[in-house]
Amino acid sequence: MLAAKGIRTAEDLLYHLPFRYEDRQNPRSLDELKVGEMASVIAEVRGFALLRTRKAPIFEVTLGQGRMAMKCMWFHGGYLEGKFHTGQTVAVFGKVEPSRTTRNFKMINPQFEILPDASEDAETRMLEVGRITPVYESLGGARLASRWQRKVIFHLLEGLRGAMPECLPRAMLDRLSLPDREMALCQAHFPPEGTRMDALQAWATPAHKRLIFEELFFLELGLELKRRKMRERAGISFATTDKVREAIREVLPFHPTAAQKRTLGEIVQDMREPSPMRRLLQGDVGSGKTIVALQAMLVAMENGYQAALMAPTEILATQHFLAARKLLEKSSRNYRIVLLTGSLDEDRKRATRSLINRGEAHLVIGTHALIEEKVEFDRLGLVVVDEQHRFGVLQRFRLMKKPNQAEPDVLVMTATPIPRTLALSLYGDLDASVLDELPPGRTPIVTRRVPDERADDVWDFVRKQVEQGRQAYVVYPVIEGSKDDQPEFDFAQDSPAPGSTEPSPPKAARKGKTATLFPKMVKEANPSAKSGLKSAMEMHEKLRTGPLAGLRVGLLHGRLDADDKEVTMRRFQRGEIDVLVSTTVIEVGVDVPNASVMVIEHAERFGLAQLHQLRGRVGRGAAKSYCILMTGERVSEQAEERLNAMVRTQDGFELAELDLQMRGPGEFFGTKQAGLPDFRVANLIRDKQVLELAKQEAARFVADPGTDVSEAERTRVRERLKEAWQRRYGLVEAG
Repeated sequence: MLAAKGIRTAEDLLYHLPFRYEDRQNPRSLDELKVGEMASVIAEVRGFALLRTRKAPIFEVTLGQGRMAMKCMWFHGGYLEGKFHTGQTVAVFGKVEPSRTTRNFKMINPQFEILPDASEDAETRMLEVGRITPVYESLGGARLASRWQRKVIFHLLEGLRGAMPECLPRAMLDRLSLPDREMALCQAHFPPEGTRMDALQAWATPAHKRLIFEELFFLELGLELKRRKMRERAGISFATTDKVREAIREVLPFHPTAAQKRTLGEIVQDMREPSPMRRLLQGDVGSGKTIVALQAMLVAMENGYQAALMAPTEILATQHFLAARKLLEKSSRNYRIVLLTGSLDEDRKRATRSLINRGEAHLVIGTHALIEEKVEFDRLGLVVVDEQHRFGVLQRFRLMKKPNQAEPDVLVMTATPIPRTLALSLYGDLDASVLDELPPGRTPIVTRRVPDERADDVWDFVRKQVEQGRQAYVVYPVIEGSKDDQPEFDFAQDSPAPGSTEPSPPKAARKGKTATLFPKMVKEANPSAKSGLKSAMEMHEKLRTGPLAGLRVGLLHGRLDADDKEVTMRRFQRGEIDVLVSTTVIEVGVDVPNASVMVIEHAERFGLAQLHQLRGRVGRGAAKSYCILMTGERVSEQAEERLNAMVRTQDGFELAELDLQMRGPGEFFGTKQAGLPDFRVANLIRDKQVLELAKQEAARFVADPGTDVSEAERTRVRERLKEAWQRRYGLVEAG
């Protein structure tokens, strides 16, 4: 059970810090309480009941001290039945509120802990009463609850007193005014008297800062060493002659933006170096990353090397292939471009692999099929990985290690803007370039929220756009409407408010002003709005035979085989389909300049980054474009935040920061999928400044540890680094 929580050693348990603290140094008596204050109370259970109401069950406990009493109420509290018994001593912490029925007080959804009775050993009570008490997340079941953890951790710390090895140099701790490791762990678990509660709850005490810095320092130290090691490897020094520049000018479809010129300059400068390039190319939706990457690939090909581009989906790989072939047709050179995906039949795969192996394929575009063991490049010079976080960094590592010759250069492109804190940890071994300018001619996308009941107006608007020669997407979260059907993405999970034990209750969607987009509003309810999630297959049929009858309505989803997907997308790109009903399979990279409307049904169920990516499928041509976010009757508070942010801004970097704050680093990418380190104490949102400090100190330590760092200290740093990277950060291997 402990191993499932990542706790396999005594050290793991010591770094399992309290998630909150309760001030039980001076608990308040009931007759001292004041309405509106946050207070800690220790009292006896005098009664309890589960009250069943129309809205939700309420669990009510009556606490008493002498003649005074106080009620504690937990909404949706059925799970508490059986926990309380008359005569128990309970510590509660919450906001004091007046009772409507008596002169006493009450607390709504307070935090609580059932305390040991007087018959239990004095040590247990000493750890729980009369002090600032640590409260831990349960490790599974009552046996591993907070009380057990307090006792075990207390004994561990006592047993290690004076013998806990330090892993950071003394000179570094003194310079940064940080406590040693033993003191930090002791004070983080059992804060001394006088510690400020606000600092504890924010993990901002010197003890917490020390442990957070330690974790981030060893992450950044490993990344710094990896960067230096990569610079020592033998790479390819590409020449950028007049011939190369002419090859690029031949195929450029437009005058590049200043940002494209700057980022290409950074990439080419890396490619000239004798060590392998490892660079991250970030840009918002539609910023022109692909054309920058193609120019870099031309540099490699003009130097006699092969280039490879790996995309996350077959649709996107095919689109890259078609776009590259169209651009390179303008060239006077005879470049050979091949496409390698998993859906090709074995004969075509074999023939394509042979071309790659013999060096006759100059530009290779594909999916994960590129990293199969059977694929061997003759002279691979540059690898471009599109939407890299969808693959996992281990696959990136395998691809770049293919050739027997010098290491190829690697350019990682991501259309999902990455907040700086995540970039430092997830892509810390890469140099970064940012495309922060859109190509000329792009018009802002009009984004509006529309309640489900106004669906008729949405379909009228779509029809009018099609009549003007435009095309539209309509996106649904699921393929079919059966109960067992799984969405093609992870639904946005709205977290409960801090301190609560239940999800935030949903509330009615606010009906935003949409009159400028839809002059005539129909108030009639849409019957399908209350029937659960609408599906792509169901709505394709309803739209085709109903409000969009007479238009050419296509269907695209993940269950179609690759050939059918490609045929559908080609037809849409050629204008043979007016409205494409789809799941999120079209989320990334699909480029149809004539598409001017994106309708997203159940928009409240999508994550912020995903909504922004979907919106980026329109606005690629000169025509004014629209993104319509259709919502049901009940929208959670976090969904409200996401939708309001979408309406407010089109800045992908701003939305990425907000998305990170709302979801946290683990869900922003998905730790295992992305290679995000599994931090024990650090939090990339809260600890931005500490991360920057850790990066600076890591670079300083690698460059020159200093004469005041002993050989024994250097050895301990090396041992700790090895342990951290082998065991805890194994997923972030990249180069």
